Amino acid sequence: MDLLKLDEVTVDMMYGGMRGIKGLVWETSVLDPDEGIRFRGMSIPECQQKLPKAEGGDEPLPEGLFWLLVTGDIPTEAQVNAISKEWARRAELPAHVVTMLNNMPSKLHPMSQFSAAVTALNSESTFAKAYSEGVHKSKYWEYVYEDSMNLIAKLPVIAATTYIYRNTYRDGKGIGAIDDNKDWSANYCTMLGFDDPQFSELMRLYLTIHSDHEGGNVSAHTTHLVGSALSDPYLSFAAGLNGLAGPLHGLANQEVLIWLEKLRKQVGDNFTEEQLKEFIWKTLKSGQVVPGYGHAVLRKTDPRYTCQREFALKHLPNDPLFKLVAAVYKVVPPILTELGKVKNPWPNVDSHSGVLLQYYGLKEMNYYTVMFGVSRALGVLAQLIWSRALGFPIERPKSFSTELLMKQFGK
Repeated sequence: MDLLKLDEVTVDMMYGGMRGIKGLVWETSVLDPDEGIRFRGMSIPECQQKLPKAEGGDEPLPEGLFWLLVTGDIPTEAQVNAISKEWARRAELPAHVVTMLNNMPSKLHPMSQFSAAVTALNSESTFAKAYSEGVHKSKYWEYVYEDSMNLIAKLPVIAATTYIYRNTYRDGKGIGAIDDNKDWSANYCTMLGFDDPQFSELMRLYLTIHSDHEGGNVSAHTTHLVGSALSDPYLSFAAGLNGLAGPLHGLANQEVLIWLEKLRKQVGDNFTEEQLKEFIWKTLKSGQVVPGYGHAVLRKTDPRYTCQREFALKHLPNDPLFKLVAAVYKVVPPILTELGKVKNPWPNVDSHSGVLLQYYGLKEMNYYTVMFGVSRALGVLAQLIWSRALGFPIERPKSFSTELLMKQFGK
């Protein structure tokens, strides 16, 4: 039988972070360079149109996206409501995790607290227990599914109530328990201390579009890699969170806001296009990049940026920071194209998300990546279920030293 060949691997790819190497199977989403992300074949606009929404809302419920990622089918409203109630039922944290979080210093970065708490939840793993008792490998996925459901249910509680967010930014003041009559996003917003229905709508959008971005990004690949060693979902996802915490991955929206504030401080709110161009060229000539622009795979404006822009045009068209983002959107791509070194001069998801969160009063930038992590769990854990169902082996690619490559190809 002839081997099926997908692609060639070059030395440039090896030294370039393995970009472009086709080496992963990822069932839940595929990123097209021109069309953007597709969840089980569905684009973001299609998800917004077809997935169930909260009563009176316009944005899809993340519960519905999780159903789609796991099953490949569009859920009914009743099925989505059943997941909301199921996650509410599973949300309670074990006492030792609560104690650990309450004893963490508030100066410890929220992502460090988040990752540590998820790791500690490993004590509750049904998969680890079943594996230790010799369960047959054909049943692995069932226990990974249970762990994943429990973990997703508990993430907003870890991230919001008297823990991470409130310990770090609200002096540990909590506001009560999960309401099983609310959806996952609405409960998260309430626990954060936000009762604006528009903010809940934003959170539903945010948690949906940040959930999955195929398998090669750091948080997704790390979760998959650690899971391939048959580490349970808690340990696997905690590893993914540690990758998400990096400034080149999940901290990017924070970098965008910092840059925008510097720009706004210099040009004010009554800026001209020439002032923007001058600041952008100054940024580039100093050896820095324009944060929020460019993507490893995409070659057009990120659809995740577009749907956030549409949300802003509908709900906050006169916000000064949004106006600045919109103006930068017109100016930056032509400059990066003129520069000639950027394959993708268009904005990505991080160009917009921080601006929306700031508008509704969630201004603590160090916390934004925690929210990203809550969302990313939907995609990477859905895939982890499938990885165990399909019996994927431990991941172990071959590596070479520079010396060996030089011997093979010459200096």
